[in-house]
Formats: sequence, structure tokens, C-alpha cells
Amino acid sequence: MREHNQMTDTFTPTHDVVTEAQAAGYFPPRHSVEVTAISELTDGVVRLTFRDPFIAAHAKPAQFVNLFTRDDLMLMPRPFGVSEVEGDEVSVIFAVIGHGTEDLARLEVGDHVDVLGPLGRGFNLKQDANYILVGGGLGVPPLIYAAQILTAVDNSFATAVFGYRNEHFAEDYVSRYADWSWSIDESEGNVIDLLNRLEQEDDLQAFDRKPVILSCGPLPMMKAVAEWAAKRSIPCQLSMEQRMGCGYGTCVLCTVDTVDGRLKVCSDGPVFTREQLGWGE
Repeated sequence: MREHNQMTDTFTPTHDVVTEAQAAGYFPPRHSVEVTAISELTDGVVRLTFRDPFIAAHAKPAQFVNLFTRDDLMLMPRPFGVSEVEGDEVSVIFAVIGHGTEDLARLEVGDHVDVLGPLGRGFNLKQDANYILVGGGLGVPPLIYAAQILTAVDNSFATAVFGYRNEHFAEDYVSRYADWSWSIDESEGNVIDLLNRLEQEDDLQAFDRKPVILSCGPLPMMKAVAEWAAKRSIPCQLSMEQRMGCGYGTCVLCTVDTVDGRLKVCSDGPVFTREQLGWGE
């Protein structure tokens, strides 16, 4: 049924275990997966791909996975939003900002890493719409996956609106999926400038599909996006970035203020509507 990994003392699910988990409606516990690709997109930004049939089959846009370092002294995993799925391979994009991400960035093809997921509540893509994907910095990766999923939806479209500090590290990836792609860096302006341009050029709607904004990125950017959307009565879903511990609602480290009180980003989110957050009202 399961293969025991002596090196990490965890279980690696076989195909049978994955199939049983799908039928039962739960996901496997922490387990070891193989790294199939890793590359540096730009200075300090890494794209890592691993093989996991269950996560590949079940991950929704804006859901995340927990990756565990190989350092036993680092107990807490690092949460990363899924950025792409190809077959049974799952990709994430992250910035190297501390010892944990440094350890993960040193992985090589053929190495194994422990993973748990997919976790959290993703974007709601059920409405036929022109989804405006507004991302900033390392908030961009989950929006790439949203664009990828939307390619299979006949009655919806994806318009990417990405802001970068400098190098446009995700353009090659999002351009594979989005119907339209706009980007800007700090020397040129910000994502609100791009949204204003789309509005001026009457590009918010596509083929009579009303706009719905999906956003992920720095908190000030998302608040500005929510306010911009509220003034135009455009639905807006926001994927919150918050420091997490467990990633599934036990440690209560990642709470956020909402109109219904403090909720947990990892399990109640990470996606909330602007109405839930009380932004732009």
C-alpha cells in the first residue's frame, strides 16, 4: 500500500494510496516527493518542480503546499502557492529570503523533499467572466496557475496584470495561458496604473464577460486594488500572504481581521473577498 522512506521516516504514497485518498475525500499526510526541475528565474527567485500525482490532480488556484527543509532544527514548513501543474508535476516559485528557503534552493534534480498539501481555500472561478489577475512580486505565482486553469474554461478569459520590482521573471510562464498580459515595474509605475489603462481602453470586459479581479501580492497593493475595484463595483477576490506555522489551522499564527472577526489565512483562506475583509467599503 505504501512505501516507507527510511531516510526521512515518512511515507511516500503509491498510486493506490492516491486513488484511495481521492475516493475518500482526503489528502495524504506529509510525504516525500522527487524534485524534477529547479532553476533560478532571476537573482534570488527560484522555480522548483516536484512530482506528486495527488497534488497535481487536486490543487486549485491559490491553494498552497508546505515544503519542509532538510534541517531538523527547522520545524515549520515553508508555504508556497502552486504556480503550474504539468501532468503529475507541480511547480512553485519562491524568493530566497532566509535559511529555510536557502535550503530548498540548494535542492537538485533527483533529490527528495517532504511536502504536504494542497492546503487552503482557492479562488472561485465558477462565474463566466474576464478574470483580471492582479499580482505583485511573489504574489504572481498563484495567478499563473489561475490563468492555466482558465484555459480549460470556454466561457471565461484571463487578463494578467503583473507588477514587478525590476525583472519581469514570470512573463514567459503566464504568457502561455493568459489571453492578454500586461506588466510593469517600479520604474514605470504600478498595477493601479495598468488597471486605469485597461479601463481607459475599455479592455476590462472581454466579449461581454464582466470583469472579476483576482489578486495576490503585498498588502498595500491588494488594499489599493480592492479600493479600485470597490469604486467600480467589480467583484474582487484576494489571496492573503501571511506568516504561517502549521498551514492547516492548528497553530493560529496566521490570523487576519475580517468583518466576521479574526480568521485563519491558512484554513479560512488564503482567499477572501474584499467584502469579507472590509476593504474599499
